[in-house]
Amino acid sequence: MKLVIAVVQDKDSNRLSGALVKDGFRATKLASTGGFLRAGNTTFMIGVEDDRVQEVIKIIQANCKIREQMVTPVSPMGGTADSYIPFPVEVQVGGAAVFVLPVDRFERY
Repeated sequence: MKLVIAVVQDKDSNRLSGALVKDGFRATKLASTGGFLRAGNTTFMIGVEDDRVQEVIKIIQANCKIREQMVTPVSPMGGTADSYIPFPVEVQVGGAAVFVLPVDRFERY
């Protein structure tokens, strides 16, 4: 058995959740916050048998897309704020960060 942990952008969360349920996977959703953009994320924890890991990964790939977004950088911590003029920059957001971990023991009560 494996534990698949997927960190996805909130915009992809409902679509991914629906796709997992449709294909018979149970998942726990946790609200999380990204460190770079300080934006809302959802972390999915999915327990799955070894032979179905690739199926879960394909579902995640199909439902979590990378897209471009304009953001204004946060002002630097040091120095004077007077000299800092933030200009919006385009960055890639979305997609998913996926971790697959071995599970030594699983019990359901």
